[in-house]
Amino acid sequence: MEELNCETAFTIPLFGGIDISESVAVTWIIMAVLVLASVLLTRHLKVENPGKGQLMLEMAVSSLHDMVGEMVGEKGRQYIPYLVTVLVYIGVANIIGLFGFKPPTKDLTVTIALAVMSIILIEYSGIHARGTKGWIKSFAEPVAIMTPFNILELVIKPLSLCMRLFGNVLGAFVIMELIKQVVPAVIPAAFSLYFDIFDGLIQAYVFVFLTSLFIKEAVE
Repeated sequence: MEELNCETAFTIPLFGGIDISESVAVTWIIMAVLVLASVLLTRHLKVENPGKGQLMLEMAVSSLHDMVGEMVGEKGRQYIPYLVTVLVYIGVANIIGLFGFKPPTKDLTVTIALAVMSIILIEYSGIHARGTKGWIKSFAEPVAIMTPFNILELVIKPLSLCMRLFGNVLGAFVIMELIKQVVPAVIPAAFSLYFDIFDGLIQAYVFVFLTSLFIKEAVE
């Protein structure tokens, strides 16, 4: 239970002290690493005669772009950069436990924030594609009696996104901590390949897949 508590990493001495939680501090570390990696990897890009490193980078970016593009559809391609960014962030956040950090996605407030951001984008995409009147009319589809249920979906969608990500990451974290307590050091390393890497990346994919699916529904 002590491992599950969201501890304060440090306090900013402003307005009487602002406590920064461990999940926020780790998120800032992830952001800094990703920004630094982006700067370093794109410093010497060439149009002609690119090196092997640039070709591998372009292949990785194109693969992510195409994968998310297939999920969100042709009409939602303008949202691909955001979705790829979220995919990379959640993927790194889920596997950062390998480096001794607690995954920020095991903090409910982090998954709530991600879910709220996604649902805002989903509803914005519907308004942008249909117009405000068309978006409001969509709540009465396919028949007017469905309006209360369609409005309820505004709460259900982010809740499902949030709890699915939070539950899976937290469950994997708890299982790994229990395994470390009862078995030798070699066995947790084997389980880590699944819980910390494979399952973590799968959860990142599922979160972005569902967000993309909801956007696709909203714009088509």
